[in-house]
Amino acid sequence: MKVLVAEDNPNSRQLVKDILESIGYEAILTIDGPSAVAAAQTQEPDLVILDVNMPGMTGFEVCAVLKSDPKLSHIPILMLTAQTDVESRVTGLGMGADDYLAKPFSPRELAARIDARLRRKVETDDLRRTKEMIKQTFERYVPPSVVDKLLQDPSQVKLGGQLQEVTVMFSDLEGFTSISERTDPEKLLGILNLYHALVVSLIQRNGGTVDKFIGDAVMALYNTPLGQSDHALRAVQTALDIRDSLNAFSEQFEPEYRMKINFGIHSGSAVVGNIGTQQIMSFTAVGDTVNVAARLQGMSQSGKILISQATYDLLNEQATTQQIGLQNVKGRSEAVMVYEILGVHS
Repeated sequence: MKVLVAEDNPNSRQLVKDILESIGYEAILTIDGPSAVAAAQTQEPDLVILDVNMPGMTGFEVCAVLKSDPKLSHIPILMLTAQTDVESRVTGLGMGADDYLAKPFSPRELAARIDARLRRKVETDDLRRTKEMIKQTFERYVPPSVVDKLLQDPSQVKLGGQLQEVTVMFSDLEGFTSISERTDPEKLLGILNLYHALVVSLIQRNGGTVDKFIGDAVMALYNTPLGQSDHALRAVQTALDIRDSLNAFSEQFEPEYRMKINFGIHSGSAVVGNIGTQQIMSFTAVGDTVNVAARLQGMSQSGKILISQATYDLLNEQATTQQIGLQNVKGRSEAVMVYEILGVHS
């Protein structure tokens, strides 16, 4: 493991180097503040030992620079200085230093503190790598925004949810069922995954949360888990972006696999949260709002984007629409006023 030492006094610098080498660590020696910062950026040591009074920059200033750099902020810093007053200690710790040892010091104590800090760094690095591995793994199944929220507060990983306003978008490949009857399953899955990759990328680009895949359909949520005042517009923009991308995207396929995508969008209250069991959960939305969005998508043909009156009202005339009229929706006693999206105003 590497330890960066910033010390302008040659005798003190050699002493710290000898102590480090005696306990099996590599010493990187610098003589002033600027060279300490440069060495930290290029060498990325496992520990930094800083004198306070140095040419160019004080140890406090070096500490502040290192702790403000996301790539270096996790490196522990030990301040080693003749300034023993309480105010200096408070300043150093306030800048982000992890330990503070006054000169003259006992070589045994310094060695013990170095060992303790490096052991703790190993544990911290392991935890950070584990957290990153968990994040990368679960982002394949759960939206990144959900993963970040759960990692910040793991207590949220529990069954149950809350009622909130969302916009739900369903997208579905037109004619996929008939194509699947005459296509090799392996080839079919490859084509489907490419379409899903396009849809998901544009959902996420517009701040949506991919809720689930239902065969060739994708369900997306807006305004959860993070609030979005323009959630209806984001959903509509997503559908337009997907539709606008299809011609160029479809050129990679044989003509029979160039499918249109139909959309249904509805806004309203839904219960959003985790459903399932204590062992297996799914972050989703349930309720009439989800049902209406799915039914609107089922009505759509030839790549149309159909929205409800509720979504239309939230758009605040930011979109060009064509009124379709009142439509009966399965599972709902009241008819839904339906509009087709033609575009949005820039």
